[in-house]
Amino acid sequence: MVIANVLSRRKLLQWSGLTLAGAAVSACQSISPQSAPAPEADVTNPDDALARLMEGNQRFATNKTRDPNQSVARRTMLAGGQHPFATVFSCVDSRVPPEHVFDRGLGDLFVIRTAGHVVDSAVLGSLEFGVAELGIPLLVVLGHEKCGAVNATIETLEQNGHAPAEIEYLVQGIEPAVVQAEEQTGDLLANAINANVLLTVERLKSTAILAEALAQNKLKIVGGRYDLDTGAVEIVSA
Repeated sequence: MVIANVLSRRKLLQWSGLTLAGAAVSACQSISPQSAPAPEADVTNPDDALARLMEGNQRFATNKTRDPNQSVARRTMLAGGQHPFATVFSCVDSRVPPEHVFDRGLGDLFVIRTAGHVVDSAVLGSLEFGVAELGIPLLVVLGHEKCGAVNATIETLEQNGHAPAEIEYLVQGIEPAVVQAEEQTGDLLANAINANVLLTVERLKSTAILAEALAQNKLKIVGGRYDLDTGAVEIVSA
């Protein structure tokens, strides 16, 4: 009986050892450099930057995200400096996080956000910094479906009222888009959202630093609209 128990324990230990060894091999295989994605080519111009951004959105919208550039190695490398390939100026809405919407990681995007992507001096200075100091070749103004800031502006204007405190600054910033949309047929909110994107794009194109980069073909400024239901971004101004 004792001999049988010893043999049983030996078999159990042997089986456990084989199992652990197999798990170790599997773990090594899972972190093998061969399984890591190939490094991306450098972005060389605004069109390449836009293509890469839209490819990421396509992955996000079809639930095929790769979550690139989020490793410890990437984080360590970026400690030496940043080289984002696109600026995204978007609304603060929690349903529209640019890094997720475009399936990008650390160091990829230079993100600036305000409610209704309203421009002020700090925003404009930040956008100009991205172009003048970092050489970012693409700037995307990203509006989105059912924007609460645009809708609140519509309601405030319809009531001939004023928003409280500094929220009134947002209303004043979005008001030109609402006024323009009121002259169009169709859904007022949807039209105002699109108009807000287009007006923002045109304003940015007229500023000195950005205009110079545009003239030298070092920068492209486009407007996009994010669909909350589908997850897709549509370019509405290029």
